[in-house]
Amino acid sequence: MGATRDRADRADRADRDDRDGAAPAASRAAQRADEGAVDPDSPEGRGGAAAVLPAGPPGTGRPGLDQRRILGAAVELIDQGGLRELTMRSLGAHLGVEAMALYRYVPGRESLLDGVVEVVVDELYGDPDVYLEPRDGWQDYLARLAHGLRRIALAHPEVFPLVATRPPAAPWVRPPLRSLRWVESFLQAMTRSGFDDEAAVGAYRAFSSFLLGHLLLEVSQRGVPTGPLEDQQGPPASTDLSAYPELRRLRPQLSEDASAVEFEESLENLLERLERLLPPEHGR
Repeated sequence: MGATRDRADRADRADRDDRDGAAPAASRAAQRADEGAVDPDSPEGRGGAAAVLPAGPPGTGRPGLDQRRILGAAVELIDQGGLRELTMRSLGAHLGVEAMALYRYVPGRESLLDGVVEVVVDELYGDPDVYLEPRDGWQDYLARLAHGLRRIALAHPEVFPLVATRPPAAPWVRPPLRSLRWVESFLQAMTRSGFDDEAAVGAYRAFSSFLLGHLLLEVSQRGVPTGPLEDQQGPPASTDLSAYPELRRLRPQLSEDASAVEFEESLENLLERLERLLPPEHGR
């Protein structure tokens, strides 16, 4: 009960912080949604759509092929017709070249799908409202990161299930925050904000689970299939973490299977929050 009470106290403090403006990015978005405005995370609310480099139709004077242009074209095809429409043949036709010309830049379909995931998640780097490190507290950092990932899901609803289901760079990297650099950024933000190692890893797991569940549900409501469409290769046997000291240091904790504990804690937190919705006369 003590642990449950502590979590409830933290949730109460989080609620007060939200009301006091500790997470302005989330508060402003919620306020605009309540007012019936255009969803600020949608492409319409952002004044345009994806940041992925457009491929450009044949004959538009675009430069020759390169990997970035090919991946941009692949994202366009998935956005327009869904993942099933993406083949090397259809991609070549979209770019005005033979399918065989693509293999110089992408070895095959599996590499192409991995590249699509990478280029879409990399849109976070071009989002002016998302920071690699906290500037106004960890709550603001997480709110901005969450909204950045939601903007990606809304801009590319047909691509997002791929982000969620492709094998990650390492078994303990969780979608939708797939980039090692962003996971490193997340863990650094937490530990530098006073979270101990166990709490930082727990925050990463809870944040990923919340986003993945919510965003998959959101895109599924748009009629997008969210299950894997084909057999997938397993993750790489090893991952180079030399550039990511926090990931290297916390790898043992990240590798632990805490699914049962996470589920139980998330369920407890949900029940506690639902109980606070009751009028006082119906309280405990």
